[in-house]
Amino acid sequence: MKLFLTVLSLIVLSTVTVNSIAKSKDDLPEYTVEGLQRIHNPKHMAIVYAEPGADLMQYNRIYLVEPYVAFKKNWQREHNRSMSQRVRTSDMEKIKTSVKDLFMEVFTKELEKGGYELANERAEDVLIVKPAIIDLNVNAPDIASSGMTRTFTESAGSMTLYMELYDSETDDLLAKAMDMKADRGHGWMEWQTRVTNIAAGKRMMQPWAEALRQALDEARDATNQNKE
Repeated sequence: MKLFLTVLSLIVLSTVTVNSIAKSKDDLPEYTVEGLQRIHNPKHMAIVYAEPGADLMQYNRIYLVEPYVAFKKNWQREHNRSMSQRVRTSDMEKIKTSVKDLFMEVFTKELEKGGYELANERAEDVLIVKPAIIDLNVNAPDIASSGMTRTFTESAGSMTLYMELYDSETDDLLAKAMDMKADRGHGWMEWQTRVTNIAAGKRMMQPWAEALRQALDEARDATNQNKE
């Protein structure tokens, strides 16, 4: 039931909050139902809410949960209507797995580069990061086909990150953030393959990984300054 409610909330969020990103941010509520307060003009993400007075300085280790992945609404239907290469449900599951693996790779590398240890246990110094990739839109999925098919597009696609941060001992929700990224077009059509899709995925995910690492760095730097 908990998993069902989580998935349901993300589906609602992908249709409501993602649309809010494109609208005036003045329309966003000042507080969430959990009591998190909106951070105005966040540096790294489009929308950020945080617990008033929340501080990340105590967290030296990160419990990075494998992301939930959901395609853009009606993505399969729209793709199969416009493309000769039909996408099956099994193809979508393989793409989801690839996105999850790529996300874990990008975030793990960035966090470890920042000196943060990844954990799989709860402790006082462990921050739980629960991410979700929603509104996933792959313009040219590289799937098996009976014939030689090449797909040319200007952009590989887009995706939206929804992320929640929790204290691992108390399960208190400390912050949540959302941001949409689209693969930048070059102004001309390019042949999209699995390799180019992975490269585009990394380009979209890397700023998110850096944003999380930078938020942790800023808290750590503040701690060091206080000690001085």
